[in-house]
Amino acid sequence: MPCPLCDDTYWKPIEQNGVRQVVRCDCWREAAVSSTLKAARIPPLYARSTLDNFQDYSDSLVTAVTRARGFVASYPGEVRKGLLLLGAPGVGKTHLAVAMLKAIIAKTAARAYFYDVRELLRSIRDTYNPVVKTTEIQVISPVMDAEFLVLDDLGAERTTEWVDETMNLIVNTRYNNRLPTVFTTNYPDADPDEKSPVDTLVERVGARMYSRLHEMCEFVRLEGMDFREVGPDPTPEQLQAYLKHGPKKLPLRAGRQARAQLRDGKGDLKWSGGRAGS
Repeated sequence: MPCPLCDDTYWKPIEQNGVRQVVRCDCWREAAVSSTLKAARIPPLYARSTLDNFQDYSDSLVTAVTRARGFVASYPGEVRKGLLLLGAPGVGKTHLAVAMLKAIIAKTAARAYFYDVRELLRSIRDTYNPVVKTTEIQVISPVMDAEFLVLDDLGAERTTEWVDETMNLIVNTRYNNRLPTVFTTNYPDADPDEKSPVDTLVERVGARMYSRLHEMCEFVRLEGMDFREVGPDPTPEQLQAYLKHGPKKLPLRAGRQARAQLRDGKGDLKWSGGRAGS
């Protein structure tokens, strides 16, 4: 059914001080928000994620969602830095990042996108021409120019010269143009320790990227359970039981299992090992 005010032209007539004119109809904003949401690349798994249904059952999660709400309330005019959400897998980082993206689109209809870093790099790599070292601009331009951007799972792909150059191009462009970005990562913000089975953020992204992240983002740590293990919409009793007994899994250092096998001289140490970032 056409809009009764503008007949779906998105312009409605008004009279002000005896002068008739046309202005944007309210339905234009609704259409713009709907169109932008559809284009935002939000994963179906997080289609229902909002700030209101984020479960803040620990102090760090209360702090995180409070920072997220403050960011959205300040966007765009008062936002000076993005956010980097750190925490173990399944703690709610992606939920919170997507909820921010959706809230910002609903508030401003801003051009905003969600990208998993591994998928983004794969898309860029698929269009990369090694002869002239160029990438299809339609792949990378929206990422660099988006008014708001979520880059999920930073550090999941270990840095190489190509990854380092590509990610620094994206991040530096956004930093220089004052375009806010929210990152998520499973890797801790800590000094590298070869004895530790867990990679740190600086080891995964490189010193140059790590330094830039500190310039352009506030680091927010999330601590809690893995919702992939406890299940969706847990009861308070399930939350308490998991917090008391549930394991906390962190991404293991790449190659850790192989090195352990070499030291032991056996093929199976009954250690799950696994690839970092899995």
